[in-house]
Amino acid sequence: MGDNQSRVTEFILVGFQLSVEMEVLLFWIFSLLYLFSLLANGMILGLICLDPRLRTPMYFFLSHLAVIDIYYASSNLLNMLENLMALYLTFAAAVCMILVVMSYDRFVAICHPLHYTVIMNWRVCTVLAITSWACGFSLALINLILLLRLPFCGPQEVNHFFGEILSVLKLACADTWINEIFVFAGGVFVLVGPLSLMLISYMRILLAILKIQSKEGRKKAFSTCSSHLCVVGLYFGMAMVVYLVPDNSQRQKQQKILTLFYSLFNPLLNPLIYSLRNAQVKGALYRALQKKRTM
Repeated sequence: MGDNQSRVTEFILVGFQLSVEMEVLLFWIFSLLYLFSLLANGMILGLICLDPRLRTPMYFFLSHLAVIDIYYASSNLLNMLENLMALYLTFAAAVCMILVVMSYDRFVAICHPLHYTVIMNWRVCTVLAITSWACGFSLALINLILLLRLPFCGPQEVNHFFGEILSVLKLACADTWINEIFVFAGGVFVLVGPLSLMLISYMRILLAILKIQSKEGRKKAFSTCSSHLCVVGLYFGMAMVVYLVPDNSQRQKQQKILTLFYSLFNPLLNPLIYSLRNAQVKGALYRALQKKRTM
């Protein structure tokens, strides 16, 4: 890089190149989706805090997932590129780890029901939750440190709707192989590793469910686990396509759409899947509404 080249300190987010009318329409659609996401996750969080019947390890981890989803969707509204990237990576990795912990909780509940309260005591639950958040912060911090060491001398246009790390790396005027290797390694750590553990857990869970004699017990176990598998399939499937499949210029638009989906739609789908398919959450909502009417 020559001495006469100036460093770039600000970036322009290209986003989706659409007509003004379409941009206005999408603005209102995404604003409504964001508000619905806040309301839905806030409802889940409020029910878990208010209803004593939901104060179990499963809903303790679900409350963390709701908090992450609220901040995950909100992180795209921030203006500063560094903060946005750090928050986005933190919440993305934390979601993966929380989903692994939730699958472990279901594995213990179904495969070792007699030892469930001993294994999943509140100390263990707290440690697992803190570890999930710590993994997310650590991964984001390392990526941010590696990014800040790179020089940027133009162009300024980031071909994305937020400061997504792979899009920003393309603008660096230095070798980014270390950053790319770490992004890929981080993707394997928070995507492939957790997904493998969850598949093993659910294979064991499936075998245990088939051994349950009670039809009602099998139905309840399948209902709980199928909700979790829906979330896992949506989130991990799209994230692996974006971060683990080799990149090329023809896939940039598809990657932006996928990123938009799992950063905006997933936080909305999570509470809907868990609430609509979970009898305990629906029961808690019904009790809360009944209590409000009697006041």
